[in-house]
Amino acid sequence: MNQDLDEIREGLIKLESEMSHVDQVYEELLKTIHPNHKSSAENFLKYLILRKTDIQHLQLLLHKNGLSSLASSESHIHRQIQVTLERIGQDFLENQKGTIESGQSKIKNASKELFGKPQIGWPSSVMVTIDSAFLGERKLIRKLLEKGMGIARINCAHDDEKKWEKIIELIREESEQSGISCKIHMDLAGPKIRTNLLKKGKEKGRVKCKTGDKIWLSDSGKGFSENDIVISPNEKGVVQALKIGDLVFIDDGLIEAKVEKLEDGNAQLLILRNSSKKSRLKAEKGINFPDSVLSIPALTEFDRECLPFVMKHADTVGFSFVQRPRDLQLLRNEMEKISTVTPAIILKIETKDAVNHLPELLLEGMKSPWFGVMIARGDLAVEIGFERMVEIQEEITWLCEAAHVPTIWATQVLENLHKSGVASRAEITDAGHAVMAECVMINKGDHTLEVLNSLKEIAIRTHSLKMKNRLTFRPLRIAGEFLNQLDQSLNH
Repeated sequence: MNQDLDEIREGLIKLESEMSHVDQVYEELLKTIHPNHKSSAENFLKYLILRKTDIQHLQLLLHKNGLSSLASSESHIHRQIQVTLERIGQDFLENQKGTIESGQSKIKNASKELFGKPQIGWPSSVMVTIDSAFLGERKLIRKLLEKGMGIARINCAHDDEKKWEKIIELIREESEQSGISCKIHMDLAGPKIRTNLLKKGKEKGRVKCKTGDKIWLSDSGKGFSENDIVISPNEKGVVQALKIGDLVFIDDGLIEAKVEKLEDGNAQLLILRNSSKKSRLKAEKGINFPDSVLSIPALTEFDRECLPFVMKHADTVGFSFVQRPRDLQLLRNEMEKISTVTPAIILKIETKDAVNHLPELLLEGMKSPWFGVMIARGDLAVEIGFERMVEIQEEITWLCEAAHVPTIWATQVLENLHKSGVASRAEITDAGHAVMAECVMINKGDHTLEVLNSLKEIAIRTHSLKMKNRLTFRPLRIAGEFLNQLDQSLNH
């Protein structure tokens, strides 16, 4: 037992010592952080120190000896280590102020700023996607408010400003008349990397293609016959960025292909799998390039045109396709050109690049008074691979909690229930994870009210079990890489 305690003491003291110097080592970085987030940034950097190292054996010893295993301590990691050391006789001249209460309070306050207070009976906020189809459904809007909707989401990739304005007017009117507050969230469209059939199948908007077929990616389609299957990604520079062997996914990953040949600025793809209905490739379906480094601007000209309207009406702005800090800097600059009073930005994490640069993105976000993160699981699952989705969405939530940043859990929450009226067993389990976030986003469907009823029941039951799981901390690659890069920059 004494040997265990000696090993525990040695491991924790090493971590505590490194964390104690964060404010000095990263002094210049911390000067750029908004006052709202100063202590949050320090906690976040300390959490990255913890997660750059494999502490699974240390956690086992802690658990074995009846001590805190440091799991569920993201929001107050330094103080948790101090408290654990105090239990085995270690004294500190100065106790850290970041406690479990203060950490959770920061997340709660930030969530209230972004999403408002959750509706009565709900432990988390609920965002519902609204489009022009709701314009003739005033009673449905009222019922959605009564059932828990606290944020109405408008996707700027659909409809237009006239319809958005009518939707917002309708929601504001029903919110005022019912006495139920509802914020407006508007997602910028971002780059539209979608299939555009240039040759065969162009007229019908679909074309047969099966496993083993070869198709082409091309900006113009010049030089191909009408019998060739040629698609344009609708964004300049995409085709030229591809390399032989790069994977390409179409239609939410239903079609998997690989770049087999590059010729005259075009790319030939080999279809490795087609799981779509009737083995069809359809127009206007999303394309993902997880292996490719694309030089596509996160903020498009269309986004810039929408910004004045969005800033006038939205409480929060969703930033699609954000990947690096410079993207966030660009959007902030564009918004500040329009007005000094800007709505809070929600970073949509939906690409492999965004995941890899999440620490930098969170610290860049902390330069603003308020911001949040949306885990956009649709594109993200295709980008990183469905097998890694559970792992990655957990990592995002850990990092965000350590930074005291509210998260929105998005995409396919109770999707079967929403579309057919019957929930699958798997999605009930998924919804249990969803309600751990500060906000849950549901898409449009025929059974939205049923979804809200089920989600509320799941939320209430799940929150009573929230502290049940014990997690173990293997090294988090993005934590180590970020700190290594940061330390190198400080030493030069």
